Amino acid sequence: MFELAPIAMWVEDFSAVKALFDAWRAEGVTDIVSFLRADMSRVAECASAIRVLKVNRKTLELFEARDTSHLVENITSVFRDDMLETHIDELAQLFEGKKTFTSYTVNYTLSGKRLDVQLRGQVMPGHEETLDYVLLATEDVTEREDAHRRERHQSLYAKGLFEHSPVSLWVEDFSRIRVMLDDLRARHIVDLRVFMDVHPEFVRQCLSEIRVIDVNQATLDMFRAPNRQVLLQNQHAVFRDDVQDHFREQLIDLWEGRLLHTHEVMNYALDGSERYVLLQFSVFPGHEEDWSLVLVSLTDITARKKAEAYLEYLGRHDVLTKLYNRSFYTEEINRLERKNFRPIGVLIIDLNGLKDANDALGHDAGDSLLRRLGEVLNESVCQPNCAARIGGDEFAVLMPGSDFDAAEVALEEIHKVLKVNNQFYADAPISISAGIAICETGETIESAVRRADAEMYRQKREYYALQRKTGSDG
Repeated sequence: MFELAPIAMWVEDFSAVKALFDAWRAEGVTDIVSFLRADMSRVAECASAIRVLKVNRKTLELFEARDTSHLVENITSVFRDDMLETHIDELAQLFEGKKTFTSYTVNYTLSGKRLDVQLRGQVMPGHEETLDYVLLATEDVTEREDAHRRERHQSLYAKGLFEHSPVSLWVEDFSRIRVMLDDLRARHIVDLRVFMDVHPEFVRQCLSEIRVIDVNQATLDMFRAPNRQVLLQNQHAVFRDDVQDHFREQLIDLWEGRLLHTHEVMNYALDGSERYVLLQFSVFPGHEEDWSLVLVSLTDITARKKAEAYLEYLGRHDVLTKLYNRSFYTEEINRLERKNFRPIGVLIIDLNGLKDANDALGHDAGDSLLRRLGEVLNESVCQPNCAARIGGDEFAVLMPGSDFDAAEVALEEIHKVLKVNNQFYADAPISISAGIAICETGETIESAVRRADAEMYRQKREYYALQRKTGSDG
């Protein structure tokens, strides 16, 4: 049975090890583990004191030895390196008087191949006092341990990808939401959107049923959280305002079977700052039936959204004056024409003396005057009216719903704010020429603009005539 056993077996004599134990006890050693770790040469001394009596055929095969003599002569090639560390466990069990002992260790074949070994030892009956007859079985568990090492490596790799990802990652449990949606189907609800219109509290309830399992470091960084606990305790500060509207669309995606979907949403960091994020939702493979494991990634697109908003702003605004530009002004006229809304008040305004300022003081001075007029119009013109710079020194104000009296009041307000502005720039006062026209039913806005423009030029001619007269008198 020993010779034909399918597992490697050894019969060894540990009596010399027993003698070392007795000597150390006599010296007062009680903590054998600390004693051996303090000087690893003591472990090597114990190992070299073990005498191999015989081994079976499986042992020779496992360690690639021709016969027992070949194996024993090269035993130092079998038991080496980190084997001494694990040998401490075996020695400690024997020192404590145990008759059976186990350990996991590493051996090597005579050709140098590493073997992961599960060792089990048994002091044979009648030899408990001398330890001169000990049976050991060494099971080759290399394949199993290799699998464990690969599993640990993959686990560390996956955790590393998760933890060190530059994108905010959330692992969440949506299983309760799956149950709630299934319950609606069982109640013969067909149109979830209509159901949520009637029962908005359903969205809030679903939100409360999401369980966050884990978040990564990028999430803490994005939302300015010192740790996971603080973030999870303050989710109400992160997901607020219109989060229900966005989540409502997610629920519809899930209801319609889209387990992978993307949305742009607005979140908030714990310091209150806005975070535009691209949310990507996916159910983990193998969890399609219960949604108990889902991955939500949040990519911070705040900078991109701000850039888009700025580009949109540039497309609709004049950079110098911060007023609407001619493109927006044209679109607004077309919009009002399509609505056929009347009456519409039109103000055409021109900055007096801009050419003279440019010629005498340079274009920077002229730009300063234009900026100041932009400030005046931004301050004095309120929605639904809109002010635009439509030319070099020409401005327009569109006033939906305004008659002539209302337009005159609006122009008076502009003159009041202009007067205040001039008080701050007494050395460079500005003046304007303005024309008013009202677009009535049956008339195009462009027709009213031409009439306002003609009135503005009439005032401008009067202004320059007065300027020449005053200069001549002087």
